[in-house]
Amino acid sequence: MKTVIITDPREAAHILRRGGLLAVPTETVYGLAANGLDAAAVEEIYEVKGRPAVKPLSLMLPGPEATAQYAGEVPEAAKALAEAFWPGPLTLVLKAKDTIPDVVRAGGDTIGLRCPDHPLTLELLREIGFPLAAPSANPSGLPSPKSAEEVLSYFDGRIDGVLDGGPCGLGTESTILDLSKKPYRILRRGALPEEAVADALVERMTVFGITGGSGSGKTTALRVLRGLGALVIDADAVYHGLLRSDESLMNAISARFPGTVREHTLDRKALAAAVFSDPEALSDLNAITHPAVITETKRRLREHAMAGGELAAIDAIALLGSGLEKLCDRTYAVVADREARVSRIMARDGISREAALRRIEAQRPDDYFIENCSAVLHNDSSESAFESLCKTIFKEDLTWTN
Repeated sequence: MKTVIITDPREAAHILRRGGLLAVPTETVYGLAANGLDAAAVEEIYEVKGRPAVKPLSLMLPGPEATAQYAGEVPEAAKALAEAFWPGPLTLVLKAKDTIPDVVRAGGDTIGLRCPDHPLTLELLREIGFPLAAPSANPSGLPSPKSAEEVLSYFDGRIDGVLDGGPCGLGTESTILDLSKKPYRILRRGALPEEAVADALVERMTVFGITGGSGSGKTTALRVLRGLGALVIDADAVYHGLLRSDESLMNAISARFPGTVREHTLDRKALAAAVFSDPEALSDLNAITHPAVITETKRRLREHAMAGGELAAIDAIALLGSGLEKLCDRTYAVVADREARVSRIMARDGISREAALRRIEAQRPDDYFIENCSAVLHNDSSESAFESLCKTIFKEDLTWTN
């Protein structure tokens, strides 16, 4: 057999239609391709590569619209990722349709699907009308080829042809993400960073921001959101956790406010004294702490998204203006009658009426939260009535945001 170098996708299509093997270019590496619905042709891939039969193959598609032809289930997460990264170096593993040959799936019930970002191979896929099984065009265990010449060095005389698309730009295989079950898993780290994948999943996730003064009823609203499956991120708890674990944060506070950190422990009273009645000092503190809290919040949102989560809530009294509000699709001001707030704070914290009033007066007025949030939750009746109100509003808004 003579291996031919070709540049015309129509000529390449003839090879594939008759069951031949053809190396094709992608944005990552060259792939060894055959008709993904032709079991005999796919078996040739395994034989030529020396690929273990227990390792399944993925299929190349011309675009996201073809996904439903080969996947039995196409979750919304898959649609969002395909829209974000296809064509591109991301392979999505989904439940497979029975029409895909067993040899492609290696006896399993899933299939990897990918849309390569190379004009010649995309033209070829549109020309042939069937998917391509196409692992990297190298003998198993050897480096993946990035040019037609490297393919020939491996397989000259053993495959029918090479569609020469020039050198591959990335040189690293696609990232493989298993979406067939939760939590989602990266099966192979490749050209697309895991963080980029998680960020795209966060983009499709609904994130609500909850804010308001002490005693307003935020705890009830957050309990409702947890019942709806939300991850609740308490920004204050995040901040205090970082004070125990983030050495760079502590060093930055210590450098700006000398004497407030002793033996790796923050002296909160000393820090409070340093920023009390000094707007510039408070602004400097926020400039240090807010980015750290945002970074950790983003990390938790990514983790939740990779677990298949679709709803999250950020609880922060300083939600507005801290940058956290930019992570939210919708923000809610929880407000309540002043006397009701005083009673709740006294009962919850075991403090006097005067102390509860001082706490309320030290915080932003309700009007600030009302004017700057997307919506307002008025907690002006019983706890059960407020809980019912929250359920109704959150469910309606989830329908709206989705």
